[in-house]
Amino acid sequence: MKEITVQEVQQSIENGNKLNLIDVREVSEVQEGHVPGSINIPLGLLEFRLPELDKNTPYIIICRSGGRSGQATEFLNYQGYNATNMVGGMLAWEGKVEQ
Repeated sequence: MKEITVQEVQQSIENGNKLNLIDVREVSEVQEGHVPGSINIPLGLLEFRLPELDKNTPYIIICRSGGRSGQATEFLNYQGYNATNMVGGMLAWEGKVEQ
């Protein structure tokens, strides 16, 4: 499974790169704070929302600590998507957050 650190994601955003971030936490968790520009697809709904995703687009998957995003990353990669797990999740995130 491909992994990326929160620092690498933060640096990429600060450098002006457009990242495709998917937050797989529950809606209530995301409302408490999320990485700016991320979209919320709760882990339990991911398989039903696959048609919204593009297999040619690289995605970075986010959750609270890295567990659910790891599951989502493995699932997406198995389905033929280009997904990378953000290790440490929002607990390790030190950048801007939106609510």
